[in-house]
Amino acid sequence: MFFERHGGGERAILVHLEGQDPEAREDPQEFQDLVSSAGAETVAFVNVSRHQPTAKFLIGSGKVEELHDLVHSEKADLVIFNHTLTPSQERNLERAFECRVIDRTGLILDIFAQRARTHEGKLQVELAQLEHMSTRLVRGWTHLERQKGGIGMRGPGETQLETDRRLLRVRLRQIKARLEKVRSQREQARRGRRRADIPSVSLVGYTNAGKSTLFNAVTQAHVYAADQLFATLDPTLRRLELADLGPIVLADTVGFIRHLPHKLVEAFRATLEESSNSDLLVHVIDAHEPERQAQIEQVLAVLGEIGAKDLPILEVYNKVDLLENVEPQIQRGEDGKPQRVWLSARDSKGLELLEQAIAELLAEDLFVATLRLPQQLGRLRAQFFAMGAVQSEGHDEAGQSLLAVRIPRAELNRLVSREGMEPDAFVEQHTLQ
Repeated sequence: MFFERHGGGERAILVHLEGQDPEAREDPQEFQDLVSSAGAETVAFVNVSRHQPTAKFLIGSGKVEELHDLVHSEKADLVIFNHTLTPSQERNLERAFECRVIDRTGLILDIFAQRARTHEGKLQVELAQLEHMSTRLVRGWTHLERQKGGIGMRGPGETQLETDRRLLRVRLRQIKARLEKVRSQREQARRGRRRADIPSVSLVGYTNAGKSTLFNAVTQAHVYAADQLFATLDPTLRRLELADLGPIVLADTVGFIRHLPHKLVEAFRATLEESSNSDLLVHVIDAHEPERQAQIEQVLAVLGEIGAKDLPILEVYNKVDLLENVEPQIQRGEDGKPQRVWLSARDSKGLELLEQAIAELLAEDLFVATLRLPQQLGRLRAQFFAMGAVQSEGHDEAGQSLLAVRIPRAELNRLVSREGMEPDAFVEQHTLQ
């Protein structure tokens, strides 16, 4: 990877600002969980009450001096802010504390760098790191103002800063080109699934809501799942057979978080498009989380940012094993359609209810029935076979074909309208209501 991360086990002082606009406020407990996920050791947690952040330090000069003394007395390696710092604020604070300073975005980027396993995931993390780092290249070099001269060493006269910026631009172009190739490959795979009429379902939700545990329980996969933020970074797809519906593709995706850095949304667009191109989103919610409503709103905000907010959504309230007097169940809306499923992925309770709800919602635009076709409609019969829509075939006493079909309703209407008839004229028996 272009930027190597520092080894774990660093001693960190955490700084959390209170008193800001409620929309910009961060969760202090989530902040500590993020630091723990990054592998740092928290030696102090400092709450700063600040209604008007300053341009130079974000916090007041008195608090800067207090934190400087704390850094030295605790022998801290870095100070982490639970807010976004401007490049100049980060530099000023590093100068004042005489140690490294990172903000919330840098912290999340570090966790992503640790979690990336696939080539694509590493590329996406590096892209986000480079774009974040490019705004922080300044004239802070102490070694050389100009590249070294001398025989055989004379260059074009670039400053070190200009050289690094040029190298960054070159690397950014390379990564974006590779990710564009990944993006086109994903789109090609999606087109293949659409041609095969295989619905796609994506698990989305706040980080640590239990998406990977649910994914493993439903598909019998072995995706890494742990009680930590951003345990899953690389998307995983598995084929799953649902009763009365047939095969679907289920995708486990990266978790969302409050104020997910825009650089990460952009860098992971190829991955997040897996969600925005799904037929159904399964929004996994931690039913035991006190702040679950705020988390739901954050997930919906990110879905809006990637163009997926208008897709059908099934809410899944996970971790009912941690609640009292709550049993796995399906909650339906006024139209009778499944709206919420309550289950426990860890205990594998309620999984059959989830599969039932997904099948019902996906079957709305799917025609699953046995059709009776007269012999003179042999061409129509051949078209059903050519589309791979026929699940089985039988014949009645009159020699008419009995086709058990599974086909998008729009395709069925198109084929049957050519014969000048209505689909219901052929229906012998509905196999899915």
